[in-house]
Amino acid sequence: LENLYHHLTMERNASVQYYAISLWFQERDLNGFSSFFLSESKDEMSHAYNFSDYLIARGQRVELHQLDQPRQSWEGINDVISYAFNMETDLTSSLHQLYSLADRSLDSRTSVFLDPIMETQIKSEDEFAHILGQVKFSSEQPSAILIIDNELRKK
Repeated sequence: LENLYHHLTMERNASVQYYAISLWFQERDLNGFSSFFLSESKDEMSHAYNFSDYLIARGQRVELHQLDQPRQSWEGINDVISYAFNMETDLTSSLHQLYSLADRSLDSRTSVFLDPIMETQIKSEDEFAHILGQVKFSSEQPSAILIIDNELRKK
């Protein structure tokens, strides 16, 4: 139960952090990156709702732990995307841990709940890895960043 609460907090923190990142990109007129991170913020909050709904369905009280203040200053785009990618890998690790705990305690209901979430999380981590690769390859050259920004705007 404590691990579920911890993961719920991680999802909520990710939502707030991605919103802050969206604003950082919006302030720099990189609207493709901004809209991508705003969408990610909404997705993370949706994940938090799913965990809350699951806890309630299992007859548990939802404990909302305090959120961290989001980071709002960055060295550059590579720094931002690397940070976001690391958050995604942390979320994936947390889900793996939850899945392992459910498996060991023969909690098939939680395992079934986590299955589609795991699949979505792995896809999300892959997407962040792809964007990180593009940004690193671009060496933060303005023309290359604008191309990536335009591609993200189309999504």
